[in-house]
Amino acid sequence: MASPDEISADARSRTRRWAAGPVATLIVLFARAVTAVRAHWSPDGPPQRQHVYYANHSSHGDFILIWTVLPPRARSRTRPVAGAEYWLKSPLTRFIGSHVFNAVLIERQQKTRSEDPVARMAGTLDEGASLILFPEGTRNQTDDPLLPFKSGLYHLAKPRPDIELVPVWISNLNRVMPKGEFVPIPLICTVTFGEPLRLREDEQKQDFLDRARLALLSLSPHTDTAA
Repeated sequence: MASPDEISADARSRTRRWAAGPVATLIVLFARAVTAVRAHWSPDGPPQRQHVYYANHSSHGDFILIWTVLPPRARSRTRPVAGAEYWLKSPLTRFIGSHVFNAVLIERQQKTRSEDPVARMAGTLDEGASLILFPEGTRNQTDDPLLPFKSGLYHLAKPRPDIELVPVWISNLNRVMPKGEFVPIPLICTVTFGEPLRLREDEQKQDFLDRARLALLSLSPHTDTAA
């Protein structure tokens, strides 16, 4: 027979699962109301298969916009990759990160982490989920359109070369919620999806990262990639 503590924990778990759906709907509606977000799809249209979406990163809300514009079926099986330190810092953020977004929470501190982030992401792909990740590794607070990519995207693509990697450019979200502000400024945002790419056979790490970065930069309306 289950103990009272086990029964209580099970009841809390059921409550969290029940609440996750309505909260997700509210977040989607709020994001659309504040940003009037529009998706610009590649010629292939909305996603029909498993992908790794990789995007520019200037706000904590970046993955929410990608998640919001995905068709409901794709959204339900797409998991953002996010920092555990941020999403586990309070009961509310833990609930939203773990239960609403079903995020893959990664420990950023290499010395203290208990699990290899790439292995964790690869395992999530093996379960059939899609991923949203940010190869810059941190929010871009500079005047450069895109920071250099960290190597994680390559190390994920190498053991899973058949997974399609989709560049996604998010425009204007950093203006909707400027750093240090608490009230969002209503402004139209766009999420532009590029053509999928894969790691080529025998492609070297830096060559792949440069190609993936250029594919993402090419989607920015303010960047001349030929310069």
